[in-house]
Amino acid sequence: MQSSDQRSDSRADDESRELVLGLIAAPGPATEIAQSLLPELPDRLAERVPNVRWVCRLVSDRLVEPPADPDSVIQAARERLLNEGWHLAVYITDLPLEKDRRPVVAYTSQAQGVAALSLPALGPVDVRRRALRAVVQLVSDLITEFGAGDGHERRPETAQELAKLGRHVEEDQQGVRLLANVITGNFRLLLGMLWANRPWRAVIRLSSVAVGALGLAVLSLVNGFIWMIADGGGLLRLSALTFASIVALVLVLVIGGRLPEQVPRSMDREELPGAREQVVLFNTVTIATVVIGVIALYLILFAATVVVSFLLLPYDQVAAQLRHPASATTLIAISWLCASLATVGGALGASLEKSSRIREVAYTYRPDRELSPHA
Repeated sequence: MQSSDQRSDSRADDESRELVLGLIAAPGPATEIAQSLLPELPDRLAERVPNVRWVCRLVSDRLVEPPADPDSVIQAARERLLNEGWHLAVYITDLPLEKDRRPVVAYTSQAQGVAALSLPALGPVDVRRRALRAVVQLVSDLITEFGAGDGHERRPETAQELAKLGRHVEEDQQGVRLLANVITGNFRLLLGMLWANRPWRAVIRLSSVAVGALGLAVLSLVNGFIWMIADGGGLLRLSALTFASIVALVLVLVIGGRLPEQVPRSMDREELPGAREQVVLFNTVTIATVVIGVIALYLILFAATVVVSFLLLPYDQVAAQLRHPASATTLIAISWLCASLATVGGALGASLEKSSRIREVAYTYRPDRELSPHA
């Protein structure tokens, strides 16, 4: 039996035991999520693995250039772990990782003390809470290498518990892959990538196009010929012009900005394994981001044009030009036509934009910055 002094020394050793967890996050939304986890993560880990003092450090680093497979991500994270001197590492990436057309939610390698979490695979809703739960579960799985808890090397997370992150659990000599369902998993992955790309920022990135289009819309409002076209255009013709103007701006941005990614090839010109699927996802999300941004831009432009038309256009002057009484519906039709014409003008203006600025809408674009580690 242990004496009271021995038990006190044992408790003191446990309490003084320190494990350093390195969080590596890709620049952008992944880093923002990781930063929000830092204050709460040590306490959550202590609840799962007691008698250990957890120290969490954060580094913002993209580690690998897209497209990339889970094995290369794990290897890059392992190299960073060794360079930093951490005990364990979790890489939170914005890359869509797949295996056999199934999204890889997470990948753990106990032998290397590294795990990777694909942020888009968590979906677009309640991302922070899901990411926190995922990181805690992944670290719990990795900690068996250190025999924390009761002093025996064992898996604190069973396959059933890990399956909370992915519907399917695949284990081999390299590690454990947590896979989602093919249909629902890929749909959630696309929504998660779209959330990570922040399509609502596309309008801000194209602010100069928006300002130019608004100016053109205001100028169009005072043109009596445009009043007559709008008055006789009809719902179908105005809707077709709206669709055409949006498509024109989308095509200019996609083609002029050289947004579609190309499938990378190796030195012998063969396609890299799994690259085609990732590039298809990149391009799908990029085009969806552009479409959402352009539609938002159009709606903002239309709303602003309606407000200006009611402030600027007197009913009697419009009625005199059209030779029949004017109403609020008449002004809305005029604003509608002006917004569509201004969007076409915005497309012409976008063709003059620097392609580097338009490239900011692409999913694979991330600003070149390094964040200092956070203790």
